[in-house]
Amino acid sequence: MTRKNVWAAGATPLMMAILVLFAGSASVTANDQAAAANAEVKIDNFSFGPETLTVRVGTTVTWTNRDDIPHTVVSTDGVFKSKVRDTDEKFSYTFAQVGTYPYYCSVHPKMTGKVVVQ
Repeated sequence: MTRKNVWAAGATPLMMAILVLFAGSASVTANDQAAAANAEVKIDNFSFGPETLTVRVGTTVTWTNRDDIPHTVVSTDGVFKSKVRDTDEKFSYTFAQVGTYPYYCSVHPKMTGKVVVQ
C-alpha cells in the first residue's frame, strides 16, 4: 500500500465522523428552539381561543382573525397593540418577561383574553 492510499483510507472515516457530529448537534438545537418559541390564538365567533394561554418567556404568540368581522388585540397595560385585523390577518408579539398580560378587542371590548408567561 502506498503512502497516498494509507492517508486516504484513514482520512475518509475521520472526516465522516466529524461531519456527522456537527450536522447532528446543529439540527437538534435548532429544532428544540423552534418547538418552544411559538403559540397561536384564534379569533372566532367574537372570542379569543384559548381565552387563557400559558407560555414560556421568549415565546411568540400569533393571533389570527378567523371571524368575518374586524378585530384588534390590545394589551390592557399598553404592552402591545395591533391594528385592526380583517379576516385571516395576523398579529404577533414576542413575550420577553414573566407576567400576566390581559388583553381585549378595542372594537368589541367584551372580548377578552390573557397570556400568562412563566
